[in-house]
Amino acid sequence: MGTPSISVPFLKAVINSGRNVVSVVTQSDKPKGRGHKLTQSPVKEYALLQGIPVLQPKKLSDSSFSDMIRSAEPDYLVVVAYGRIIPVEILQIPKKCPVNVHASLLPEYRGASPIQYAILDGRSYTGVTTMLMTPELDAGDILLQERIDIERDDTSGSLGLKMTVKGAELLLKTLDGLDKGEIVSVPQQHESATYVPVIRKEDGLIKWNDNAENIYNRIRAFDPWPGTFTYYNGTRWMIWRAVILGNCSPLSAPGEIIEAGPDGIVVKTGDAALRITEMQSEGKKRMAAGEYLRGHAVSAGIILNNSMVG
Repeated sequence: MGTPSISVPFLKAVINSGRNVVSVVTQSDKPKGRGHKLTQSPVKEYALLQGIPVLQPKKLSDSSFSDMIRSAEPDYLVVVAYGRIIPVEILQIPKKCPVNVHASLLPEYRGASPIQYAILDGRSYTGVTTMLMTPELDAGDILLQERIDIERDDTSGSLGLKMTVKGAELLLKTLDGLDKGEIVSVPQQHESATYVPVIRKEDGLIKWNDNAENIYNRIRAFDPWPGTFTYYNGTRWMIWRAVILGNCSPLSAPGEIIEAGPDGIVVKTGDAALRITEMQSEGKKRMAAGEYLRGHAVSAGIILNNSMVG
Protein backbone atom coordinates (compact mmCIF):
# COMPACT_ATOMS: atom_id res chain seq x y z
CA MET A 1 0.00 0.00 0.00
CA GLY A 2 1.57 3.27 -1.16
CA THR A 3 0.94 6.30 -3.33
CA PRO A 4 3.75 8.85 -4.03
CA SER A 5 7.03 8.40 -5.86
CA ILE A 6 8.90 7.78 -2.58
CA SER A 7 6.93 4.51 -2.25
CA VAL A 8 8.05 3.11 -5.62
CA PRO A 9 11.62 2.03 -4.63
CA PHE A 10 10.13 0.02 -1.75
CA LEU A 11 7.77 -1.81 -4.10
CA LYS A 12 10.62 -2.34 -6.54
CA ALA A 13 12.87 -3.74 -3.81
CA VAL A 14 10.23 -6.23 -2.66
CA ILE A 15 9.63 -7.40 -6.24
CA ASN A 16 13.38 -7.72 -6.94
CA SER A 17 13.84 -9.74 -3.75
CA GLY A 18 11.78 -12.52 -5.34
CA ARG A 19 8.73 -12.06 -3.15
CA ASN A 20 5.32 -12.37 -4.76
CA VAL A 21 3.42 -9.08 -4.55
CA VAL A 22 -0.16 -10.29 -4.93
CA SER A 23 -1.70 -6.83 -5.12
CA VAL A 24 -0.97 -3.12 -4.83
CA VAL A 25 -3.30 -0.64 -3.16
CA THR A 26 -2.96 3.05 -3.97
CA GLN A 27 -5.08 6.19 -3.84
CA SER A 28 -7.48 7.17 -6.61
CA ASP A 29 -6.26 8.91 -9.76
CA LYS A 30 -6.09 12.67 -9.19
CA PRO A 31 -6.68 15.61 -11.58
CA LYS A 32 -3.43 17.47 -12.24
CA GLY A 33 -2.18 20.38 -14.31
CA ARG A 34 -4.10 23.13 -16.03
CA GLY A 35 -6.22 20.61 -17.89
CA HIS A 36 -7.06 18.73 -14.68
CA LYS A 37 -6.29 15.47 -16.45
CA LEU A 38 -6.69 12.40 -14.25
CA THR A 39 -3.22 11.16 -13.37
CA GLN A 40 -2.19 7.81 -11.93
CA SER A 41 -0.11 7.67 -8.78
CA PRO A 42 3.57 6.74 -9.29
CA VAL A 43 2.95 3.48 -7.44
CA LYS A 44 0.08 2.57 -9.76
CA GLU A 45 2.16 3.32 -12.85
CA TYR A 46 5.00 1.08 -11.68
CA ALA A 47 2.71 -1.72 -10.51
CA LEU A 48 0.90 -1.86 -13.85
CA LEU A 49 4.23 -2.03 -15.70
CA GLN A 50 5.07 -5.06 -13.55
CA GLY A 51 1.71 -6.68 -14.25
CA ILE A 52 0.57 -6.45 -10.63
CA PRO A 53 -3.17 -5.98 -9.92
CA VAL A 54 -3.96 -2.50 -8.56
CA LEU A 55 -6.79 -1.67 -6.17
CA GLN A 56 -7.98 1.92 -5.62
CA PRO A 57 -10.80 1.80 -3.07
CA LYS A 58 -12.71 5.00 -2.42
CA LYS A 59 -13.48 3.79 1.09
CA LEU A 60 -11.22 1.39 2.95
CA SER A 61 -14.16 0.45 5.15
CA ASP A 62 -16.10 -1.09 2.23
CA SER A 63 -16.58 -4.81 2.73
CA SER A 64 -15.92 -5.43 -0.96
CA PHE A 65 -12.38 -4.06 -0.54
CA SER A 66 -11.59 -6.10 2.57
CA ASP A 67 -12.99 -9.18 0.80
CA MET A 68 -10.58 -8.66 -2.09
CA ILE A 69 -7.61 -8.33 0.27
CA ARG A 70 -8.73 -11.36 2.23
CA SER A 71 -9.08 -13.46 -0.93
CA ALA A 72 -5.46 -12.72 -1.84
CA GLU A 73 -4.36 -14.41 1.42
CA PRO A 74 -1.31 -12.16 1.96
CA ASP A 75 1.41 -13.05 4.46
CA TYR A 76 2.22 -9.37 4.97
CA LEU A 77 0.63 -6.02 4.41
CA VAL A 78 3.41 -3.50 3.70
CA VAL A 79 2.52 0.20 3.94
CA VAL A 80 4.81 2.99 2.73
CA ALA A 81 3.29 6.49 2.48
CA TYR A 82 -0.17 5.30 1.48
CA GLY A 83 -1.70 8.51 2.81
CA ARG A 84 -4.82 7.26 4.57
CA ILE A 85 -5.66 5.73 7.94
CA ILE A 86 -6.10 1.98 7.54
CA PRO A 87 -9.00 0.37 9.45
CA VAL A 88 -8.21 -2.31 12.00
CA GLU A 89 -10.18 -4.93 10.06
CA ILE A 90 -7.72 -4.52 7.17
CA LEU A 91 -4.71 -4.67 9.50
CA GLN A 92 -5.94 -7.99 10.83
CA ILE A 93 -6.06 -9.71 7.42
CA PRO A 94 -2.41 -10.68 6.74
CA LYS A 95 -1.39 -14.12 8.02
CA LYS A 96 1.77 -12.78 9.67
CA CYS A 97 1.54 -9.02 10.27
CA PRO A 98 1.07 -5.54 8.80
CA VAL A 99 4.39 -3.67 8.46
CA ASN A 100 4.84 0.07 8.08
CA VAL A 101 7.98 1.99 7.13
CA HIS A 102 8.26 5.41 8.78
CA ALA A 103 10.86 8.09 8.08
CA SER A 104 12.01 8.79 11.64
CA LEU A 105 13.44 7.11 14.70
CA LEU A 106 10.13 6.50 16.42
CA PRO A 107 8.66 7.55 18.78
CA GLU A 108 10.07 10.88 17.56
CA TYR A 109 8.32 12.63 14.69
CA ARG A 110 5.16 10.63 14.42
CA GLY A 111 2.87 12.03 11.75
CA ALA A 112 2.90 13.36 8.22
CA SER A 113 6.14 15.35 7.86
CA PRO A 114 9.01 13.65 9.73
CA ILE A 115 11.71 14.41 7.14
CA GLN A 116 10.89 18.11 6.96
CA TYR A 117 10.68 18.58 10.71
CA ALA A 118 13.96 16.83 11.40
CA ILE A 119 15.60 19.48 9.19
CA LEU A 120 13.47 22.31 10.59
CA ASP A 121 14.63 21.40 14.08
CA GLY A 122 18.27 21.51 13.00
CA ARG A 123 18.88 17.85 13.81
CA SER A 124 22.18 16.23 12.83
CA TYR A 125 20.61 12.81 12.37
CA THR A 126 17.29 11.06 11.98
CA GLY A 127 16.48 7.56 10.81
CA VAL A 128 14.00 5.06 9.46
CA THR A 129 11.81 2.63 11.39
CA THR A 130 9.88 -0.50 10.50
CA MET A 131 7.04 -1.23 12.87
CA LEU A 132 3.93 -3.30 13.40
CA MET A 133 0.81 -1.35 12.48
CA THR A 134 -1.94 -0.41 14.92
CA PRO A 135 -5.01 1.82 14.51
CA GLU A 136 -3.20 4.61 16.38
CA LEU A 137 -0.97 6.75 14.17
CA ASP A 138 2.67 5.53 14.10
CA ALA A 139 2.32 3.94 17.52
CA GLY A 140 2.98 0.27 16.75
CA ASP A 141 5.78 -1.84 18.20
CA ILE A 142 9.19 -1.23 16.63
CA LEU A 143 10.71 -3.99 14.52
CA LEU A 144 14.00 -2.49 13.24
CA GLN A 145 15.57 0.97 13.09
CA GLU A 146 18.54 2.54 11.33
CA ARG A 147 20.10 5.94 11.92
CA ILE A 148 20.73 8.33 9.02
CA ASP A 149 22.99 11.40 9.28
CA ILE A 150 21.65 14.78 8.14
CA GLU A 151 24.34 16.75 6.35
CA ARG A 152 24.55 20.50 6.71
CA ASP A 153 23.34 21.10 3.15
CA ASP A 154 20.72 18.34 3.02
CA THR A 155 17.27 19.29 1.81
CA SER A 156 14.10 17.26 2.29
CA GLY A 157 14.66 16.04 -1.25
CA SER A 158 18.20 14.78 -0.68
CA LEU A 159 17.39 13.39 2.76
CA GLY A 160 14.33 11.67 1.33
CA LEU A 161 16.53 9.89 -1.20
CA LYS A 162 18.77 8.63 1.62
CA MET A 163 15.66 7.50 3.48
CA THR A 164 14.42 5.63 0.42
CA VAL A 165 17.66 3.68 -0.05
CA LYS A 166 18.09 2.83 3.64
CA GLY A 167 14.39 2.26 4.14
CA ALA A 168 14.05 -0.23 1.28
CA GLU A 169 17.04 -2.18 2.62
CA LEU A 170 15.55 -2.13 6.12
CA LEU A 171 12.18 -3.32 4.84
CA LEU A 172 13.72 -6.39 3.18
CA LYS A 173 15.79 -7.07 6.30
CA THR A 174 12.61 -6.82 8.35
CA LEU A 175 10.60 -9.22 6.18
CA ASP A 176 13.47 -11.73 6.13
CA GLY A 177 13.86 -11.47 9.90
CA LEU A 178 10.14 -11.95 10.47
CA ASP A 179 10.14 -15.00 8.18
CA LYS A 180 12.93 -16.54 10.24
CA GLY A 181 11.45 -15.55 13.60
CA GLU A 182 14.56 -13.55 14.44
CA ILE A 183 12.91 -10.20 15.21
CA VAL A 184 11.37 -9.40 18.58
CA SER A 185 9.17 -6.31 18.42
CA VAL A 186 9.73 -3.62 21.05
CA PRO A 187 6.91 -1.38 22.35
CA GLN A 188 7.44 2.33 21.80
CA GLN A 189 7.98 4.67 24.72
CA HIS A 190 4.75 6.55 24.13
CA GLU A 191 5.52 9.19 26.75
CA SER A 192 8.46 10.30 24.59
CA ALA A 193 6.44 10.59 21.38
CA THR A 194 6.47 13.79 19.35
CA TYR A 195 4.04 14.61 16.54
CA VAL A 196 4.46 16.63 13.34
CA PRO A 197 1.57 18.04 11.30
CA VAL A 198 0.89 18.16 7.59
CA ILE A 199 2.87 20.97 5.94
CA ARG A 200 0.90 23.64 4.09
CA LYS A 201 2.01 25.97 1.31
CA GLU A 202 1.67 29.00 3.56
CA ASP A 203 4.19 27.48 5.99
CA GLY A 204 6.89 28.42 3.49
CA LEU A 205 6.57 32.13 4.26
CA ILE A 206 9.90 33.46 5.56
CA LYS A 207 9.68 35.55 8.73
CA TRP A 208 12.81 37.64 8.60
CA ASN A 209 12.75 38.54 12.29
CA ASP A 210 13.50 34.87 13.02
CA ASN A 211 17.15 33.92 13.50
CA ALA A 212 19.31 33.04 10.50
CA GLU A 213 19.71 29.39 11.48
CA ASN A 214 15.96 28.81 11.63
CA ILE A 215 15.41 30.50 8.28
CA TYR A 216 18.24 28.48 6.71
CA ASN A 217 16.72 25.26 8.03
CA ARG A 218 13.27 26.21 6.71
CA ILE A 219 14.69 26.79 3.23
CA ARG A 220 16.27 23.32 3.27
CA ALA A 221 13.27 21.61 4.85
CA PHE A 222 10.79 22.93 2.29
CA ASP A 223 12.84 22.02 -0.79
CA PRO A 224 11.39 20.63 -3.04
CA TRP A 225 7.89 21.32 -1.60
CA PRO A 226 6.30 23.69 -0.80
CA GLY A 227 9.33 25.99 -1.06
CA THR A 228 10.00 29.10 1.01
CA PHE A 229 9.03 32.54 -0.20
CA THR A 230 9.07 36.26 0.49
CA TYR A 231 7.94 39.42 -1.33
CA TYR A 232 10.02 42.15 -2.98
CA ASN A 233 7.93 45.20 -3.88
CA GLY A 234 4.85 42.99 -4.27
CA THR A 235 6.61 40.32 -6.36
CA ARG A 236 6.89 36.90 -4.82
CA TRP A 237 10.35 35.37 -4.66
CA MET A 238 10.83 31.67 -3.99
CA ILE A 239 14.06 31.17 -2.03
CA TRP A 240 15.82 27.85 -2.75
CA ARG A 241 19.38 28.24 -1.47
CA ALA A 242 21.10 30.50 1.04
CA VAL A 243 24.16 30.68 3.27
CA ILE A 244 24.45 32.18 6.73
CA LEU A 245 26.74 35.17 7.13
CA GLY A 246 28.06 36.78 10.29
CA ASN A 247 26.56 39.61 12.27
CA CYS A 248 25.60 42.77 10.41
CA SER A 249 24.70 46.35 11.31
CA PRO A 250 22.21 46.54 14.17
CA LEU A 251 20.76 49.56 12.39
CA SER A 252 19.37 47.31 9.63
CA ALA A 253 15.82 46.00 10.04
CA PRO A 254 14.93 42.30 9.69
CA GLY A 255 14.19 41.60 6.04
CA GLU A 256 16.23 44.58 4.81
CA ILE A 257 18.38 43.99 1.73
CA ILE A 258 21.92 44.93 2.73
CA GLU A 259 23.56 44.35 -0.62
CA ALA A 260 22.87 42.73 -3.99
CA GLY A 261 25.67 41.56 -6.25
CA PRO A 262 27.14 38.70 -8.27
CA ASP A 263 27.34 36.44 -5.19
CA GLY A 264 23.69 36.93 -4.29
CA ILE A 265 21.37 39.03 -2.19
CA VAL A 266 22.28 39.65 1.46
CA VAL A 267 19.30 40.07 3.80
CA LYS A 268 19.22 40.98 7.50
CA THR A 269 17.56 38.44 9.80
CA GLY A 270 16.65 38.64 13.46
CA ASP A 271 20.22 37.95 14.59
CA ALA A 272 22.57 37.93 11.58
CA ALA A 273 22.33 37.87 7.79
CA LEU A 274 21.61 35.41 5.00
CA ARG A 275 22.95 35.50 1.48
CA ILE A 276 20.31 34.26 -0.98
CA THR A 277 22.18 32.30 -3.64
CA GLU A 278 19.36 30.60 -5.58
CA MET A 279 15.86 31.94 -6.14
CA GLN A 280 12.86 31.97 -8.43
CA SER A 281 10.70 34.93 -9.38
CA GLU A 282 7.03 34.48 -10.26
CA GLY A 283 6.60 32.71 -13.60
CA LYS A 284 10.34 32.11 -13.98
CA LYS A 285 12.69 29.15 -13.51
CA ARG A 286 14.99 28.57 -10.58
CA MET A 287 18.30 30.37 -11.03
CA ALA A 288 21.33 31.69 -9.24
CA ALA A 289 20.57 34.98 -7.51
CA GLY A 290 23.48 36.59 -9.35
CA GLU A 291 21.94 35.55 -12.66
CA TYR A 292 18.60 37.02 -11.62
CA LEU A 293 20.29 40.31 -10.73
CA ARG A 294 21.78 40.62 -14.21
CA GLY A 295 18.28 41.15 -15.56
CA HIS A 296 16.56 42.80 -12.61
CA ALA A 297 17.44 45.85 -10.53
CA VAL A 298 17.35 45.08 -6.81
CA SER A 299 18.09 47.91 -4.42
CA ALA A 300 19.76 47.81 -1.03
CA GLY A 301 17.64 49.29 1.75
CA ILE A 302 14.36 47.76 0.60
CA ILE A 303 12.70 45.51 3.17
CA LEU A 304 11.40 42.14 2.04
CA ASN A 305 7.81 41.84 3.18
CA ASN A 306 5.77 39.03 4.67
CA SER A 307 2.92 39.74 2.26
CA MET A 308 2.24 41.32 -1.11
CA VAL A 309 1.03 44.48 0.56
CA GLY A 310 3.19 47.34 1.79
